[in-house]
Amino acid sequence: MATVQAVENALSVHESAFDIKYPVWRTRLLLGLSVVTFLSMFVMLYMAFFYAGTDAVQGHAQRLFYVHVSSYAGGSVAFFITVIAGVAYLITRNIKWDRLAVSSVEVGLPMMTVCLVTGSAWARPIWNTWWTADPRLNGMAVMWLLYAAYLVLRGAIEDPDRRARFAAIYGILAFASVVYVFLIPRVRTDTLHPVVIGPSVANPNAEGGFEVRTDPRIGATMGVAMTWWCLAAVVLTWHRVRLENTAARLQALKARFLAKQR
Repeated sequence: MATVQAVENALSVHESAFDIKYPVWRTRLLLGLSVVTFLSMFVMLYMAFFYAGTDAVQGHAQRLFYVHVSSYAGGSVAFFITVIAGVAYLITRNIKWDRLAVSSVEVGLPMMTVCLVTGSAWARPIWNTWWTADPRLNGMAVMWLLYAAYLVLRGAIEDPDRRARFAAIYGILAFASVVYVFLIPRVRTDTLHPVVIGPSVANPNAEGGFEVRTDPRIGATMGVAMTWWCLAAVVLTWHRVRLENTAARLQALKARFLAKQR
């Protein structure tokens, strides 16, 4: 009973936030972006499997990089949204930013999972192993665990305000792992991971090198794939926020109903 009362009190503070009415233009924009994202997915897949040339050394395994690299980009966009939402919440204490933060993590984490799985699948024929003690791979695994722990942390804190505050700080600090993973193959000499986009000052001849500029079709395909995953991150986060808003409203209605039953 005390738990119900605590939830009711916390929800009453943000009661006005639950009465959300979306402008028609915003709903139409989301619908349009959703249609564009869905249709362009087939363009991206066609380019990855048929338009881009086959690498002379890596063979068809190289095609995994179009998903592997771009899914990391999409996940990074989602996690950066978490940072923005966390900062906005700490400044305004508006619960809508907390919902955006958790929504973006729930979108970014599956994208980073795709990145991990496709990277491991690429490593098997190229490095003859699914996983190795490489700084980039280990850093990626730590990053994934950090954001998985973000969701666990939220579930472990019952008070909504305290949960939102802790999650905002955690989400901001966790983004350092995203930056770290991006920089590893560019600054360290003990990694086998290739630099797909941009130069590596420390290790320009990393094993398994994949050069986008060698073939215009490869560069075009990578550009389309990166754009698609980043757009998908934004659109999916937008949809997830709306689901979070609906869930919050249902929770408020449930709390009110239980209060009337006492």
